[in-house]
Amino acid sequence: MKNKVLSLFTIICLAFSLLSHAEPIKTKPFSIGETFTFKSTTLEQQRTINVYLPNSYEQSSDKHYPVIYLLDGSKDEDFIHIAGLVQFASFPWINHIPEAIVVGIANIDRKHDFTSPSNNALDLKDLPTHGGSKKFISFINDELRPLINKTYRTNSTSTLIGQSLGGLLATEILFNHPAMFNHYVIISPSLWWADNELLNGPFEPTTFPQSVYIGVGKEGELMEGLAKQLHKKVTPILSSKSQVQFGYFENLDHTETLHLAIYDAFKKMNYHPE
Repeated sequence: MKNKVLSLFTIICLAFSLLSHAEPIKTKPFSIGETFTFKSTTLEQQRTINVYLPNSYEQSSDKHYPVIYLLDGSKDEDFIHIAGLVQFASFPWINHIPEAIVVGIANIDRKHDFTSPSNNALDLKDLPTHGGSKKFISFINDELRPLINKTYRTNSTSTLIGQSLGGLLATEILFNHPAMFNHYVIISPSLWWADNELLNGPFEPTTFPQSVYIGVGKEGELMEGLAKQLHKKVTPILSSKSQVQFGYFENLDHTETLHLAIYDAFKKMNYHPE
């Protein structure tokens, strides 16, 4: 019995000895995209941009891709999981959208960049750095988009995704610069800003996007009501030339709605026009 115990002990020691001398596992970085920083003359800031490239980008050197611009596009905000959602929605067996480049705009001060000037006392108190949306829109249109089109193989189709204050900015672009993007995905927009200024103002587009999707969760009477008002305001004006969709997610709150709403937009909006 004693010899059997010793033999078992010897085997265990030998096994640990072999493990201790085993070759270490070799690893290499796993990346889902690229990052670059450039100096914006409009904003007078260094801005960081994250870019997801489709699976076929390197192999199909003659192919050009639509671009999805994502507000709140930092790696610790929405870039990683929305890039994954875009990849999934573009798989051939899903085919809700074509393969697309995702451009995530990393934030410095979203409360400044995504809001117009306001005289509302509560706005001034809660968002003291507000009021930079006009410059930020110019940054996107005049600097970022030309840079992306120069650097990557893009085609003429572009989408803007914004949620919360980002949804407010996306709505401002839709109202004042509708030709900037072909598709708008506006989730839980903070349209209460500046005493409902956008909703109370005119919506008189002279050019029409291909589609507009508005989504909101169970976020309270104010947020839900404003999203529904936005849909009601734009639908009769856009419906003859644009596809307009609305999604309500009664089981999700403000923090949870984004993913399912974007996926719903990808399913419902016509990204594959005949």
